[in-house]
Amino acid sequence: MSNKDKRAVTDESADFSISDPATTNPATPSSTQVDGVLETDTPRTEVSQTAGTAPSTGIDYADALKDALKESGTKEGTEERVEDLPQEGAREEPAEKAAKKTVLPIHDNTAREEPSNADHDVRREKQALYDEYPSLYFEGSDNELAQMERDRANAYQAAGIRFAPFNIPLQRRLQTLAVLLHSLIIATTVSFFFFLCAIPLLWPLVIPYLLHMLLSKAASDGKLRFRSERFRHSRIWHFFADYFPAKLHKTHDLPADRKYIFGYHPHGIISHGAYAAFATEALGFSEKFPGITNSLLTLDSNFRIPIYRDYILSMGLRSVSKESITNILSRGGTDGHGAGRAVTIVIGGARESLEAQPGTLRLVLGERKGFVKVAMRTGADIVPVLAFGENDLYDQVSPKSHPYLHRLQMFVLRTLKFTLPFLHGRGIFNYDVGLMPYRRPLNIVVGKPIRVTKRAESDLETSEIDQLHGLYVKELEKMWERYKDGFAPERIEEMQILK
Repeated sequence: MSNKDKRAVTDESADFSISDPATTNPATPSSTQVDGVLETDTPRTEVSQTAGTAPSTGIDYADALKDALKESGTKEGTEERVEDLPQEGAREEPAEKAAKKTVLPIHDNTAREEPSNADHDVRREKQALYDEYPSLYFEGSDNELAQMERDRANAYQAAGIRFAPFNIPLQRRLQTLAVLLHSLIIATTVSFFFFLCAIPLLWPLVIPYLLHMLLSKAASDGKLRFRSERFRHSRIWHFFADYFPAKLHKTHDLPADRKYIFGYHPHGIISHGAYAAFATEALGFSEKFPGITNSLLTLDSNFRIPIYRDYILSMGLRSVSKESITNILSRGGTDGHGAGRAVTIVIGGARESLEAQPGTLRLVLGERKGFVKVAMRTGADIVPVLAFGENDLYDQVSPKSHPYLHRLQMFVLRTLKFTLPFLHGRGIFNYDVGLMPYRRPLNIVVGKPIRVTKRAESDLETSEIDQLHGLYVKELEKMWERYKDGFAPERIEEMQILK
């Protein structure tokens, strides 16, 4: 009998279905057909014939079953296509030949290629990077961070501004207060000084103070006078650091018998991370690097601001002038010649602050080699420091969208040696408008020190300066590649080195 005749008889005389043995109603199918493949609820199925035995028409049960399954294009008990099965009477492939077939994953329809030498080199470089720089983790409170996100999401909103709820924990209120006081310190101290000047009875005190301020060399003599360790350890700075929150990460040990120049990147708008890590003990610098006395450096003009100068001197800040750096690293210390001392320089300066955009890391470093020369004169090792999140603390106008404003900023920078960033952040009681920095994590990573041999002024060679500068840039690139995925997951571009 032909297949066509068999098909006709099967349709009329037999109703085949694939059913589960546990199904109470055998007439109800328990399988579905998807793209020509019968899928069952259980791995193993049995075929039943609801019409009883096959009618006496000469049709073999196996032939009928094969024809029924051929309509769905599958082989009984499998998901193989019937068209792919060998035909009756065809010669089957030997088992050895069939075993040589390569089975690929479902998502891969091409043959796998052997890794090239270039791939092996990339893997070796990546492994060497992981061996050189350890894994770091942000040890923040998940509950606190999650609560802050919920507060922002559920904040009362009016005129497009989200306001902070009234039931903010006292801890966070104190953090905001600490950052607010530090951000307003210049305006506060200057205003207080002019208030004192308005009282004639205080002039006998004000005039000598002004003379002392103008003639004092405390910011550059290298003696670290007026530095207050008690003030640096004050509880207020822990509130300051927890506001963001900030974390200082150590990757390598720094022997206390050497002297160091820390290069901090990026500048950001106000360098809050540099202040928290190196001007205070809120992040535990002295515990992570015992025996090292570090001084954060700032513009010499800041030490000409009444009362504010005393504030930053007590925090250990010093002038960033060449004279100041040389004196700090050549005097005092455990050996009387600067051993165990360190300075932190925000190398990009005010020029780099104009490049501070959230999600970016543009470092003005290509032609800045003065710190390398000072390191060679004093024999200080150079330590790269990369602050992930510093550029995310504020928003500011883009130079591309406001070119005329950018020209004004550059003119002020060339003329007055400082710039005027047009920025905005969050407010004290809202999340969208104000001059307070955003609450975004700061991760300050201290990298591998670069050994520098002391050289006399006459022995400084351009080739050696360029070599040390190149090694410094390379270490920064290693740190970026190692930690960017963990500390900068929302970046919009890779790190750039600008001239």
